[in-house]
Amino acid sequence: MSILVQVLLTFLALSACLGDVVTPWKHRLRTNMLKESIRLLDQLQQMEVSCNKMNVTNIFADDKRGNNMEILCKAATIARESQSCHRYLEGIYHNLLSLVWGTRAGHKKPCSVAAGSTTSLKNFLKQLHQVLQEEYKSRK
Repeated sequence: MSILVQVLLTFLALSACLGDVVTPWKHRLRTNMLKESIRLLDQLQQMEVSCNKMNVTNIFADDKRGNNMEILCKAATIARESQSCHRYLEGIYHNLLSLVWGTRAGHKKPCSVAAGSTTSLKNFLKQLHQVLQEEYKSRK
């Protein structure tokens, strides 16, 4: 057998295994981002900051909510808009985008959020914390 055939067979064998290797890595990465976001939200909720009473769009108002990825995408938009309130919101914003869009999050924009009912930033963070915990439990 020529060296070219051996190399091609090795390449094909490795390519076939690649899907199995990448999937657990991505799952662990997303799980770590969820844990990090939950940790940041825990810390942020324990702090008293002046903008906790700031109004943000209540993306959790709809009882049917849809899928969590849509909620997380909208939450990224609100976190981006509220970054001036606290530096932890920047980390939460980037983690949420990465959860929604994967590794190419830097090239994607968060979802648009239609004006509607509002809630305080503090309440928004509490509800986001609950959604992230639900998502984390569902991925275990």
